[in-house]
Amino acid sequence: MRKIWSPALALFAAALTAFSFSSTARADDKADYTGTWKWSATMRNNTVNFSLKLKQDGDKVTGTISGQGAQDTEIKDGKVADGELSFKVVRSRNGTDITTTYTGKLEGDSIKGKAETTGGATTRPARDWTATRAKEGEGDKKEGGDAAK
Repeated sequence: MRKIWSPALALFAAALTAFSFSSTARADDKADYTGTWKWSATMRNNTVNFSLKLKQDGDKVTGTISGQGAQDTEIKDGKVADGELSFKVVRSRNGTDITTTYTGKLEGDSIKGKAETTGGATTRPARDWTATRAKEGEGDKKEGGDAAK
């Protein structure tokens, strides 16, 4: 009887392992970026604290970002594709639109990615950014740096 049960048990274990791996892969694709995210960056020798509030509905993402001047700016073209978040922030400075494009991937309670800014006189090289999900109650506080514009 052992010979009958051993192959059946092995087959069951293989099926369970395959199911576990496919569930993990699907969970990654279903990353939920909804929440408040915070990070700091040095800009023009000043530290600027950013707060990003996101709401994800399927693959569409909406929200606001605040930082320099602590004013909320609506994000544009927010989406999640293949588990990766992307959105743009357009600010106008002296009549010129400056666009920062953010991309990132969820890693636990952090988003890690790149931000690239274009517009104005020059294109700035892509820089790393890492945002951490704010804990309950932290997302309601408004933060902003007093970096020079």
